[in-house]
Amino acid sequence: MTDDRITSVVILGGGTAGWMTAAALSKALTGAGVSITLVESDAIGTIGVGEATIPTIHWFNQIVGLDEAPFMAATGATWKLGIEFVGWNGPGSGYLHPFGTFGPPGDGVMFLHRLIRARLEGHDAPTEAYSLNAQAARAGRFQHPVADRRSLLSTLGYAYHFDAGLYARHLRERAEQQGVVRIEGKVERVERDGESGFVTALVLESGERIAGELFVDCSGFRSLLIGQTLGAAFEDWTHWLPCDRAWAAPCAPETEVTAYTRVTAAEAGWRWRIPLRHRTGNGYVFSSRYQDDEAARASLIAGMESPPTGEPRLIRFLPGQRRESWRANVVAIGLSSGFLEPLESTSIHFIQSGVAKLLSLFPRRDCDPLLAGQFNRLMVTEMEQVRDFLILHYTMTHGRTEPMWRECQATALPDTLQARIDHFRHSARLVLANDELFRDASWFAVMDGQGIAPTGYNPMVDAPSGADTWRHLESVHAAIAQCCASLPKIERTPPDS
Repeated sequence: MTDDRITSVVILGGGTAGWMTAAALSKALTGAGVSITLVESDAIGTIGVGEATIPTIHWFNQIVGLDEAPFMAATGATWKLGIEFVGWNGPGSGYLHPFGTFGPPGDGVMFLHRLIRARLEGHDAPTEAYSLNAQAARAGRFQHPVADRRSLLSTLGYAYHFDAGLYARHLRERAEQQGVVRIEGKVERVERDGESGFVTALVLESGERIAGELFVDCSGFRSLLIGQTLGAAFEDWTHWLPCDRAWAAPCAPETEVTAYTRVTAAEAGWRWRIPLRHRTGNGYVFSSRYQDDEAARASLIAGMESPPTGEPRLIRFLPGQRRESWRANVVAIGLSSGFLEPLESTSIHFIQSGVAKLLSLFPRRDCDPLLAGQFNRLMVTEMEQVRDFLILHYTMTHGRTEPMWRECQATALPDTLQARIDHFRHSARLVLANDELFRDASWFAVMDGQGIAPTGYNPMVDAPSGADTWRHLESVHAAIAQCCASLPKIERTPPDS
C-alpha cells in the first residue's frame, strides 16, 4: 500500500494566527514524522490588537498545553468576565454581556422565561441581578468556575485580556521546542503543479525554495495563497457591518481593576477599552464612509482616559469571508479566510476554530475535496452565525441619530437574524442551532440590552403562580448577591510582576 501521508506542512505568516497554528499542529502531530515550517518576515507587520478573548480560549490553551499562571504572566493577561456596551441606545445607556449563564444552576433557558413572565406581570427584574458573572464583573471579584452543577459557581464563565504579540511569542517558543522551523523571508513567487493546481513551494526573495505538501495561509489580509494565488473569492459584508477601519493606541495601565472589556458607541463606530496588566488597549472602529481618518484619530484620543503612550496605528479591513477557506492543498486560517470586526472579541476564536477543524479533517497528500468541502461548510456557517450576532448590535440601536447609525437602523436584516428577532419578540424563544458559538445567555443579554422586549414567553413556566415565580426570582437574586460577596476581590497586579 502506498504511503500517502502528509510529511511536510508549510505555514505562511507568523503573528497570532501563524503561531497558534504552528503550536497546535506541532503538538497534535508529535511523533507522526511531519515537518512543520513557518515562513514569516520581520519586515511585514502583524495586526496584533486582538487583545480580548471569549471563553473558548480555554480549549485552545489546553490542547497546546499552556498552564494558566505562566501564560497570564507571559502575556500581561487579566481576567475578562464579559463586555460592557455603553451608549448603544443613546447617551447614558449601557448594559453588560456577561459570560456564564443566568439564574441558578440547572435552570438554563427556562429561567429566562421566568424572568420575562415576571416583567410582563409588572415586576422590576433587572437583568444583571440574575447573573453571577455580571455581579462579579461589576464588583471586581473572581473565582474559577466549579464542576459541581449544583453550585452557583458553576454558572460562571471567563476569558482573558492579553497582549496578542506576547501571546504569539509565547506560542512560538513552545512551537519551536516542538520542532517547528521558522524561516525569515518574503515570498517572491508561489510555485504550483501544472496539472492539479496544488501549491508546491514558496520561493523567497533570497532565492530559497520552501517545498511542502500542505500549506496553511496565515498571511493576514494579504491572503497571498488562498486569495492572490488560488483566487478564492471574498464575500463583502459592509452593507451589514459598515465599519472598515480602526485606530489603535495604548495608554497607561489602569489603577482600579476592570474585569470586562468596554465598548462605547461613537459618532461613526465604536471605541474599545481593554485593560491589560502592563497597559490599557484603546481603539476606535469606524466607517470611512462617515468619518475621515484624521477625524477618527482625534476621536480616539479624545475618548481615552490618559494620553497615548505609543503612536496611534491605523488598520484597514473589509468585513466578510471567503466561502472557500480550503482550496486544493491550501487552508486559510485567520484574517486570510475572512474577518468580522472585534465587537464581540471573536477574531482569536476564529483562528482556533479553523485550527480545530483542520485537526479534525487533516488530509492525506491528495487533500480530498470532500474534506475541503466540509471544512468550508463549517466555517461559512459559523461565520454567518456570528455575523448575525454582530449585525444585531448595529441595527437594534435606539437613541443614536448620527448618519451611520440611522443607516444601520434602516438596514434590511438577513432572514436568519430577522427570524430570531421575531421569535424572541413574540415568545422570548431563542432559536439556535446546537453548535452555535454564542448561546442563549449571550443572545438574551444583547437582545435585552438593545431594548427588544418580548410580548410572551414559554407557557411551560405558567405552572407556578405569578407570586411563586416572583418569590423564586427574589430568592435567586439574593443567592447571587450573597455568592458574589463571598468571591475574592481581584488584586491589581503590578505591570512588572
